[in-house]
Amino acid sequence: MQITPTPLKGLFQIEPDVFGDARGKFVEIFRESRYDAAGIDKPFLQDNFSWSVRGTLRGLHYQLSRPQGKLVTVVKGTVYDVAVDIRHGSPTFGQWYGVELSDSNMRQLYIPPGFAHGFCVLSEDAGFLYKCTDVYSPPDERGILWNDPALAIAWPVKTPLLSAKDQAYKCLADMMTELPRYESR
Repeated sequence: MQITPTPLKGLFQIEPDVFGDARGKFVEIFRESRYDAAGIDKPFLQDNFSWSVRGTLRGLHYQLSRPQGKLVTVVKGTVYDVAVDIRHGSPTFGQWYGVELSDSNMRQLYIPPGFAHGFCVLSEDAGFLYKCTDVYSPPDERGILWNDPALAIAWPVKTPLLSAKDQAYKCLADMMTELPRYESR
């Protein structure tokens, strides 16, 4: 397994070892000691799975007072995954990182607390697995408009399928008073 820091502090791209033969493949999705050694040491409290069709865009989501770190893996299909640093005062505040995750590359992304997260489905459908460092709290859920012009995220879809909630989010600049403070460590 190879864990590579991205330009955004605390955000890691992970290339797990994939073992395959004529029968298929095997991938170890998570082993606590390996992630701890890389500094990803918050305990995971909840696992989630979503299934989405081509063109679906989910996000950009975050939780306000119970921020979640996420370890994301695509188990079927292909998505373009995006994390945005929303830690007020961070040197990379408002910057984003995007990467293609798929069942063929088995790449993972670790998104620390203090980031907004979203993805869009590039394949016919996609199965998306994510481990979270805190539980989902519906009253705490917030989001940023997926096509915020100030962020200028290079989404590979022009007219995504969006939930009503995701369509109604505001731009990052309109959310400044409620964003988490940056804490360096």
